[in-house]
Amino acid sequence: MKHNLAIVGFGGMGGWHAKHAQKSDVVCLSGVYDIKEERNEAARQMGIFAYSSLDELLADEKIDIVTVATPNDFHKDIAIKAMAAGKNVISEKPVTLSCADLSEMIEASKKYGKIFSVHQNRRWDVDFLMVKNLYRSKEIGNIFNIESRVHGSRGIPGDWRGEKVHGGGMLFDWGIHLIDQALQVVFDSKVCEIYCRFDHLTNKEVDDGFRMDITFENGTRYLVEVGTYNFVSMPRFYVLGEMGSAIVRDWQDKCEVVRCKEWYQNNVTPVVTAAGLTKTMAPRDELTTETYFNERPDSDVHDYYRNFCRAVEGKEEQIVKHDEMMRVMKVIEKGFESVEKNAPVVCNI
Repeated sequence: MKHNLAIVGFGGMGGWHAKHAQKSDVVCLSGVYDIKEERNEAARQMGIFAYSSLDELLADEKIDIVTVATPNDFHKDIAIKAMAAGKNVISEKPVTLSCADLSEMIEASKKYGKIFSVHQNRRWDVDFLMVKNLYRSKEIGNIFNIESRVHGSRGIPGDWRGEKVHGGGMLFDWGIHLIDQALQVVFDSKVCEIYCRFDHLTNKEVDDGFRMDITFENGTRYLVEVGTYNFVSMPRFYVLGEMGSAIVRDWQDKCEVVRCKEWYQNNVTPVVTAAGLTKTMAPRDELTTETYFNERPDSDVHDYYRNFCRAVEGKEEQIVKHDEMMRVMKVIEKGFESVEKNAPVVCNI
């Protein structure tokens, strides 16, 4: 039996959810509502039922799941109101704008006995999954440095994502994904220090790019970087381990691994650099290293909805858990604190 789903907000991500829901094996799209009437009319033109108000949507007894895909600052109030109306709730990311707000949402979930989660869909990104597997496999030994970057050159979006009041900025927009991925990769250690810096190249109100250095208690360093003014993009992931290195160049790439077989090499031939010789930077050869590619694993982002529905049915634990949501939000808040202080901040997350 499919669960009846309604979507609040029919913009970019609301449309994305609607498109997937229409092809879903676990949910049936019953309708949408947007505060802008032209978007409701656009839904009707696509053959999708549009409610006349949020109250009408929440009063529909056949709806048991509500996905909230509005600007960020509306997530909390809509989610709590929906849970109070007896609906299970999926919030688009970021789930909300503060740990205090998230605590209220979690308490509402407990009070009303409803499943509540955030749509961390990029846990299904294949590039991330390859790095996650690499960390766990230890095929290049213990990993001590990971660099995760997303670069573009079109600036911050010109809609509400560029406005502070609505929770705009790249730390909330893309950072929330990459930080969640970082905490999923380095699953076995707490965060002990965060140092974050903002870019304001195309927008002075919110960050249009940022760089966050995350240090874990086990010594792993994890760089998260988002740029919207990068006309040459750096690799999506770059990984250093005790026995080798790995790189994922872009979204569609396989994971290239260079593993060290033998550390020492006799009679290293110096290489000529721009103005001199060096043995230190002389390249390795096949005698001391091996190069191979880890294949891209299978992944289906709609598994998020499948898990959510089974959690509603009491058959599975939800994948994106409340404590994970709170941990990401704590890192975000420490990031803002670091920017304000212009210094690293110590934490225990």
